[in-house]
Amino acid sequence: MRDDATGSKSRLQAGEPAASSQAPPEHRPYIPAETSLPEITIKALILGLFLAVILAGANAYLGLFAGMTVSASIPAAVISLGLLRSLKALRLAKQVNILENNIVQTSASAGESLAAGVIFTFPALVMMGVWDSFDMLQVSLVAGLGGVIGVLFTIPLRRALIARRGGLQFPEGVATAEVLETGERGGGGALIIALAGIAGAVFKFWQTGLRIFPETFETAARIVTRKAAGVAGTVPGVEGGGASQGTIAYFGTNLSPALLSVGYIVGINIASLVFIGGALNWLVAIPLYAAAHPWPAEGGTLTAAADWANQIWSSQTRYIGVGAMVVGGLWALLSLRGSIVDGIRSGLQAARGADGPAPGQSGGRVRTDRDTPMKWVLWALLISLVPIFLLYLTVIKGVAISLLMAVIMLLAGFLFSAVAAYMAGLVGSSNNPISGVTISTILLSSLLLLVLGVSGDTGPQAAIFIGAVVCCAAAIAGDNMQDLKTGYLVGATPWKQQVMQGIGTVSSALIMAPVLMLLLTAYGFGEPTAEHPNPLTAPQATLMASVARGVFERNLPWAMVAIGALVGVVVIALDQIQRARGASFRFPVLAVAVGIYLPFELSVPILIGGLISLFTRAILRRRGAAEREIAASARRGLLLASGLITGEALVGILMAIPIVVTGSSNVLALFDSFPLGAWPGILLMLAIIAWMFSNGLQRKEV
Repeated sequence: MRDDATGSKSRLQAGEPAASSQAPPEHRPYIPAETSLPEITIKALILGLFLAVILAGANAYLGLFAGMTVSASIPAAVISLGLLRSLKALRLAKQVNILENNIVQTSASAGESLAAGVIFTFPALVMMGVWDSFDMLQVSLVAGLGGVIGVLFTIPLRRALIARRGGLQFPEGVATAEVLETGERGGGGALIIALAGIAGAVFKFWQTGLRIFPETFETAARIVTRKAAGVAGTVPGVEGGGASQGTIAYFGTNLSPALLSVGYIVGINIASLVFIGGALNWLVAIPLYAAAHPWPAEGGTLTAAADWANQIWSSQTRYIGVGAMVVGGLWALLSLRGSIVDGIRSGLQAARGADGPAPGQSGGRVRTDRDTPMKWVLWALLISLVPIFLLYLTVIKGVAISLLMAVIMLLAGFLFSAVAAYMAGLVGSSNNPISGVTISTILLSSLLLLVLGVSGDTGPQAAIFIGAVVCCAAAIAGDNMQDLKTGYLVGATPWKQQVMQGIGTVSSALIMAPVLMLLLTAYGFGEPTAEHPNPLTAPQATLMASVARGVFERNLPWAMVAIGALVGVVVIALDQIQRARGASFRFPVLAVAVGIYLPFELSVPILIGGLISLFTRAILRRRGAAEREIAASARRGLLLASGLITGEALVGILMAIPIVVTGSSNVLALFDSFPLGAWPGILLMLAIIAWMFSNGLQRKEV
């Protein structure tokens, strides 16, 4: 998952979206259709490309570190407002308008979305040993193709999911529109982002650069079970015997303001489900597995409890999350079949010109309802098959299989892009189940390639390439629909947004390989090594590599996958019960699946962030705050969280530079170890939590 502002009935807080919303009887955009303002201007183009590259790098680091990414539409809109106003104040621009701001955030948000598709898949090729570095041409080609295909796939879906009466809410798109409209009237959100960015950057620099405190706090204990207490259950060579079996008690938390911010943005519903998934794995499944298996020992010394817990998670129980993700991805596809068919029908009608003029218009469609011509879209999709086919041909070396894989990829890309677009309309881009649909694609592609006789290193590599294109397409599709919803509300021209989305996607694709290479060299990905003792966990990419390789090597722990599938079915059943009851708290299966798969230490601060969001809103309501004031508070919190994420992520990238140059991760370290332990980091985290609470309780509009 990309895994993810309240006000009036048509404006929702990001992270606490309603399940659906009816469109107003008469849609009146902020800028009327008959009014024409400059949109794709030189300054908007330059700012959009600049922010797309910056946010792509920041979200790449966040995703590799935390396994979750968040939508950048709102912070991009706020930063755009500040920069364009500065240009006007300095007399470098004669005028700026809301549609220019919208174009900038449209391009910028494409960068962060593409980053999700890239970091969930491409690092898997390094982990599998297929690549020893990131190839600039291949990464740019696959990411760019996937992203542009995602833009093209959403064009026929726009009218069905947004413009028609009864269209979806798209909560982050609505919130971004409100930010733009508020900014048109004046606001100080850029200052909040700047201050939070500085705080996040300083925190990360003290942690990663100066190494004053560690990144995590964890503790674990071995509890001897009755079954293992006898003489027969001893470890040879361990002084005094020692039980060969025992269970594990574990607790850990990451010290990261970015993770607090992720929890705040996605809200208590998603944050609590991620935590529940983590608790099911680390507090239930891992202890049960440990109790049923001999405790490992090396050189007469029992393995430390925390190390044994991580070994169990790495080799066994995280595959429970795989099973749940596959079921969740297939369920999403099944449950959205009606909307997908409707989108296809609408697109074909548009291609034939059968949908006629806009209501009340005697000729062509009004400015605010003009998409990129469908004939161009269809031709572009057909042409895209050629480079995709050539790409697979370089991997598989078989013309027939390569052509089949290209066609399957295009079909899967459309289906999962439609799922991503629809899910973004329900729960927002940040909560979109991108990792679920990607792991489903890779698993099914691997099984198909195996049946077709593809084996060795070729099979896993081909499956990852298929997953990468689909993942990038789905990530961009959800983001594009959010941006089109924003444009629908503020009165933008759809085809201009679609062009800008494509430009932002291509420009971001060009910088992804250098960013990945920098992070790989400085931190490493996946499992700790002597060279990289504290790597970026890259949880989704690690999962993709394990599944693709496991299918072809026939060593996947299928029992764990089956248990996960059963868990997924149970969670889906609970969600359907909640849906029938009309409950606001739902059980999206992919949120639980991601929690099962993530290290538990990441789930704890995410939960805390969700609780901050919940409690600040509850306190304001108890104090009698109006809905407008609660919306203003939520927006302040969202901007603060976005700044913390951006500051921490950018320092994480910048710190990679001296590490790469010197070859040492301790080049700026003040201490060889951590003399005060984790306490400085814990105290600073408490200070950040207090700041988030204080900021969230303020009712002043920004």
